[in-house]
Amino acid sequence: MNGCSYFRSLGALLLKSIAGVLLTGAAVAHAQTGSYPDHPVRVIVPFPPGGGNDILARAMAARLSEAMHQQFVVDNRGGAGGLIGGQLAATADPDGYTLFLGSMGGLAHNPALRPNLPYNPARDFAGVTLLATSPFILVVYPGLPANNVQELLALARAKPGTLNYGSAGVASSLHMTGELFRQVTKINIVHVAYKGTAPALTDLLAGQVQMVFSTMPPPLPFVKNGKLRALGVTTANRSKAAPDVPTIAESGVPGFEVQNWQGIVVPSKTPRAIIDRLNKEMVKILTQPSLVDVFGTQGLDPVGNTPGQFDKLIRTEIDKWSQLVKAAGIKVD
Repeated sequence: MNGCSYFRSLGALLLKSIAGVLLTGAAVAHAQTGSYPDHPVRVIVPFPPGGGNDILARAMAARLSEAMHQQFVVDNRGGAGGLIGGQLAATADPDGYTLFLGSMGGLAHNPALRPNLPYNPARDFAGVTLLATSPFILVVYPGLPANNVQELLALARAKPGTLNYGSAGVASSLHMTGELFRQVTKINIVHVAYKGTAPALTDLLAGQVQMVFSTMPPPLPFVKNGKLRALGVTTANRSKAAPDVPTIAESGVPGFEVQNWQGIVVPSKTPRAIIDRLNKEMVKILTQPSLVDVFGTQGLDPVGNTPGQFDKLIRTEIDKWSQLVKAAGIKVD
């Protein structure tokens, strides 16, 4: 065989080998997704039943069950600030049969607050899609002589260390939002930690604390009947649930933005074809009017983005809150 014939034969052999690898890869991908899911899928929610995250997860699970002709079953694993459910999901088999409802608290605050976290959200999870976002709302006791954010800041600066704000607990999303507000505006206000949003709002209604950053649904009835005053929402745009309430950014604190969020992630080595299939179904579901209505009752705005966009959001949020925790010296037991 001369040199040219040898190289032609070698080239043909290489092409056959490459084609075989590609066909094998395609066959594997089809095997992974062609019958997926062929048994029930677990959706881990790191909170007890009945809360907002649980309602969101169950609404999605019911519609995924219908769309994908297999049961998606919510598995509530509350405790330890979401760590129990998070670790269980992070160490699950990456086969598409374990989904995790991640949130700003679990995927961004926990790694910022806990250097010894038993899992790394940015490394151990892969995003499927961002499901929803929502604002926090700044509400104050109506006896406080502040009708807007600027008047509140002026009052806080005139009486440093005398105003306080309640939260749902140390390192809760409400505490972190209040602390970011304190850092950005450079005011001296005192944090008062409660065991949940409800007791914080109870003391706010009684005038025991002067302000609270809260999720939208709990304080809105009190805002409407005049028992609380709403000064601003934390997102870049006004909320559909309270369109007359300005954003904090437009109220004289430019750049201030906190967006609460929830989304679905899977163990990081889950096949991309399965992630893409789940993303496609979830994004479609998020446009259903019945789901939009369910989300609306919780003050949530449906999103639906790409896996890459959600991965980027998680990394960005971890960096943002890590900087705050370091600057403010926030510690958890």
